[in-house]
Amino acid sequence: MKAIAIIPARIASTRLPRKILCEIDGRIMLDRVYQAAKAAPMLSEVVIATDSEEIQELCIRNGWVACMTSDQHRSGTDRVNEVAQKLEADVYINVQGDEPLARPEHLTALLELMQDKTIQVGTLKTACAAEDVGNPNAVKVVTDKRGRALYFSRSTIPFDRDSRGDSPYYKHLGFYAYRRTALEQFCAWPESALERSERLEQLRFLENGTDIYVAETPYDTIGVDTEGDLKRVEEILRSRR
Repeated sequence: MKAIAIIPARIASTRLPRKILCEIDGRIMLDRVYQAAKAAPMLSEVVIATDSEEIQELCIRNGWVACMTSDQHRSGTDRVNEVAQKLEADVYINVQGDEPLARPEHLTALLELMQDKTIQVGTLKTACAAEDVGNPNAVKVVTDKRGRALYFSRSTIPFDRDSRGDSPYYKHLGFYAYRRTALEQFCAWPESALERSERLEQLRFLENGTDIYVAETPYDTIGVDTEGDLKRVEEILRSRR
């Protein structure tokens, strides 16, 4: 199975400007993400997809593979799809550029899931830390007994009506694996109602009837959207020294 990881790297982030170039414990965020992907043994190639000449020049200086993409894309998935049209593979992994705690194990878990050729879309979950259960920036996911996602939400799901505490919470991690057909379909569909409400693009797949299978990993991550996220990641990395 040939698998390619594509890292969408947009410099014009809104909540935390130029976040992928922020230095975290001595290394810029994009470097951390790229090196984690490169260390995944099942990957054939890692490509940074960007619309920024500054990012492209950074990649050239560091010897990273980069592909310039349109500046009209609305999401990282659209950027991944553009690169996927140029590169042949069985599976495309979307590794978001704002995941500095990414590990090779995340990508290995996804690729092991995609060994089942009937699966069109895969992603990851991990046990939700107590501080993230009620945090709308930590997306929760519930799955059926076969591992198919039933729903993703910024709300606390499932709702523990009787406060029994016997239903575990799972946090969704922002790593995706796609077959080419699923990726192309996603980009052809219009934004869906649930996606627009939750601001979660994966809901577009569910609303259009495409199953998302979810593998579990013990390794949590923090997607960086704010200064607070950045500080939290720095604290975690310093604690690992």
